[in-house]
Amino acid sequence: MQLLLALIVVGPLVGAVAALLPAPPGLRGTGPDQAVLRHGVTVTGAVLAAAIVLALGFDRDHPSRIQATTDISWIPALDVRIHLGIDGISLPLLVLTALLTFLCALYAYFKQRDRGRHAPTPKDATPTDGPATKADPATTDAPTPADGPSSKAFVALLLLLESGMLATFAVLDLLLFFLAFEMVLIPMYFLIARWGGSEGVPGGRQAAAWKFILYTLLGSVVMLLGLLLIGLEAGTFDMVALATDNGRGLTTSVQVIAVLAIGLGLAVKTPMWPLHSWLPDAHTAAPTIGSVLLAGVLLKMGTYGFVRIVLPIAPDGMRTFAPYLAALAVSGIIYGSLACLALAKEGAGGDLKRLIAYSSVGHMGFVLLGIATMTPTGVNGALFANIAHGLITGLLFFVVGGVKDRYGTADLDTLAGATGAALYGRAPRLGGLLAFAAVASLGLPGLAGFWGEMLAMFGAFRPAAGLSRPAFLTFMVIAAFGTLLTAAYLLIVVRRVCMGAQARETPHLPDVRNYEFAAWTPLAALTVLAGLWPAALLGLTDPAVQKLLAGGKS
Repeated sequence: MQLLLALIVVGPLVGAVAALLPAPPGLRGTGPDQAVLRHGVTVTGAVLAAAIVLALGFDRDHPSRIQATTDISWIPALDVRIHLGIDGISLPLLVLTALLTFLCALYAYFKQRDRGRHAPTPKDATPTDGPATKADPATTDAPTPADGPSSKAFVALLLLLESGMLATFAVLDLLLFFLAFEMVLIPMYFLIARWGGSEGVPGGRQAAAWKFILYTLLGSVVMLLGLLLIGLEAGTFDMVALATDNGRGLTTSVQVIAVLAIGLGLAVKTPMWPLHSWLPDAHTAAPTIGSVLLAGVLLKMGTYGFVRIVLPIAPDGMRTFAPYLAALAVSGIIYGSLACLALAKEGAGGDLKRLIAYSSVGHMGFVLLGIATMTPTGVNGALFANIAHGLITGLLFFVVGGVKDRYGTADLDTLAGATGAALYGRAPRLGGLLAFAAVASLGLPGLAGFWGEMLAMFGAFRPAAGLSRPAFLTFMVIAAFGTLLTAAYLLIVVRRVCMGAQARETPHLPDVRNYEFAAWTPLAALTVLAGLWPAALLGLTDPAVQKLLAGGKS
């Protein structure tokens, strides 16, 4: 188990280096670009298989215990250690990360191969699923057939990104957590800046990429100061020891300062309103796989930091800021929903990817509300909502990417036309998947999105001791109103894109292709499974959350 977890974290890093090397002649297939993309599928597939084996070998009878631990001294002068381990909180996020990255690599490989098969020439490729326009290599979602050197960079960046994401959920040292937290910024920046698109993005993809990295870097600098303050005051950077101490070695003033500094850095990555403004541009500009990983994993790194670091290590400081965090969380729920309603309105010129990005601001507001309650119910709801959002929003961005490929745009007014896009009639399986992802996102009972939001509001109904119950009851009512707004804008999107009268001369669109079916089906299936059997996830997280909030006592 120790070696398996280390392999999961380090394997993608080794694969990223290998991706930059020349492919052996016998493994090139149709060309070097095919070989390197196949390499990405192989490495991410091996990591996913290792993560599944790790999950199967996990001791479910003791999910609160840190398992598969590795603890090696790294910088003795600062007592910084290479400390890895997983429990019921981190394991689901680790598996989700491995799954989404593999599906993204698979999607990129087959999409590139499909594009190459239908392209008339390498330089003047025509998309097979949209208007017959000249393809811009800089705006595609995967390298073009004649893009060998960029294919190497693409796969190397994807694997580097995966290694950083996995390490964030596996490390148990504050400084190592910070390094992993920052490791994802550069690859995501280049994925947006090099393979992103400029439609609907003020200033273009370069501006969106710069906005993403500047916001997150500035937040991270402040977060580093808070982490250093905790480590130096407590005399250790070990997250397990600090959580067991439960803030007893830190004065209240130190905890308050640390929570403010660390919380700001985590809030930017989450993103919490009003520190969210980098997200819509980054999502709109990012290629499909960039949007999937950004929404499915990167946003979870911020909320995971709140649960793993802030709640157990500085509980008094967290209690001071919890009402403000909850207020900002519900503000984000309402703001995100109203922004989506404005974009969904006819004539607004809203971009569908931008709308889903704003919806993430609202959904992550429920996660933050659950954390702010400081109760087992609320925190379990936050962790469940994290996983549900990763599955559902990952599926949404995949499907919207497919719609954009076919229509050549994600502009809602262009998609809907005068009477509706009639996606049900033109590509019924694609329209059905879009509708399924939309109703899952609005929290339909029986699907994964329902449980996290409900538990977060239940936590707000009776918050932890020392928190104002009237204030949290108010936050609960506002959040409940936000669920109605969420249903409103998602149903408007389904009506405008999927329904409508289909003109006789309107050709049918290519429906869901085999590789799209392979990449999207696991997310849809897990969304249903988590909705019908929430105990599978809550049985892992609840004992670990109980122990974390009790100061390391089971």
